[in-house]
Amino acid sequence: MRSVLCIEDDPDTAQEIMAELSRVGFQVEWVNDGARGLARGLSGEFEAITLDRMLPGLDGLAVVTALRAAGVRTPVLMISAMSDVDERIRGLRAGGDDYLVKPFACEEMATRIEVLLRRNSDSLDRETLLHVANLSLDLLSREVCCADQRIPLPATEFRLLEFLMRNANAVVTRALIFESVWGYHFDPGTKLIDVHLTRLRRRLESLGCRPVITNLRGSGFKLVTDIA
Repeated sequence: MRSVLCIEDDPDTAQEIMAELSRVGFQVEWVNDGARGLARGLSGEFEAITLDRMLPGLDGLAVVTALRAAGVRTPVLMISAMSDVDERIRGLRAGGDDYLVKPFACEEMATRIEVLLRRNSDSLDRETLLHVANLSLDLLSREVCCADQRIPLPATEFRLLEFLMRNANAVVTRALIFESVWGYHFDPGTKLIDVHLTRLRRRLESLGCRPVITNLRGSGFKLVTDIA
């Protein structure tokens, strides 16, 4: 049975999450504070994690940051009453794979977990080493290198770069990026893509990477390999 770790300090919310995930076939373990949640997440025993943003002790940002720093790539759905765009971006930048605002529909929460797991499974079934010009991306070691220099990337920017490399020199729309990288089937109307692409572009350009991310207004984005 597939297993999910629920890190949530509110008992009522935790019960709702566990009930819905159990109903659709998951085995769920609940912990109610950040320190224990981090310890369980580091065990590598779970296929996905639901993580409350505000927790006693370590908060959700600290937990997901520590998980990613330790090399744990388990998909993380962050859940929070903090609905501001800036807070959602902070959660995703820290290493969250998706962000759900309270109050939420339990069916949507479960669906988002399914999408995260499907996306994770799809990445394992595909080729594990990508090359575009002098840029390489290793899906197994989670390393990105440009001209033999390693580029540390947060989880979301890593997935974004993987998607762009798989579609090098092709125009990709915002809707397609949201569906492929975030699992949304619509544009939620935020600046998420722009924030992550800007940061990614700067990282690549600082090392002289030949592929360049371009913004084609009204059309989408393109990872261009042939720059005049």
